[in-house]
Parts: sequence; C-alpha cells; structure tokens
Amino acid sequence: MKQFLVNYYSSPASMAKMATATPEEKEAGMKPWMDWAESMGENLLNMGAPLMPAQVVGGSSAAKATATGYSIIQAADSNAAHALLANHPHLQWDAEASIEISECAAM
Repeated sequence: MKQFLVNYYSSPASMAKMATATPEEKEAGMKPWMDWAESMGENLLNMGAPLMPAQVVGGSSAAKATATGYSIIQAADSNAAHALLANHPHLQWDAEASIEISECAAM
C-alpha cells in the first residue's frame, strides 16, 4: 500500500463561517467527518487536524493557497486514493472546497 498526504482547502468565507459557528453547529459539522473516518477503516492512517494559516519560512514569496486541514491515508495507487476521497464530507460543505493528494515517496 502507498501512503498519501491529503490537504484540505477551503474558502476564506467558509473559514469565517466556521469561526463563528456555535458548539452545536461545530458538532453537527464534524459528524460527517467522523462517519467518513469510520468508513475508511485501515485506509485512514492519521485523521489529521485543522490547520492554522501557514507561515512561510525561507524564500521570498507567500504561500499561494492555504491548507485548512490534512489527513494521511493509504491506498493501492492514486486511482484508489481518489476513489476513497470521492464523497468526502469536506467537498460537501463549500462549493469552493477542494482536496489535494500527494503520494508520499519512500525515503
């Protein structure tokens, strides 16, 4: 099995909405994520966590996009990884939400 880093991206408007959500709204918003995590079984290696805005270290340019969370999954190949993420709840809550996957190379 190969490992993949999954980065979640959201619009600033969605992040602002989440920041002002009530505890009940946050709990309701997490339920689909927890259901997804359970459905992943052994394919979910690390549920990950939300991310704060990125800070650039070195170089002279700012990050082009801000990841708002991450997970680590395993799958036979990139096609299987895409299939595991096809109905991810992150894609359901914001029309501008996206998911980026990167295969982790062996060292």
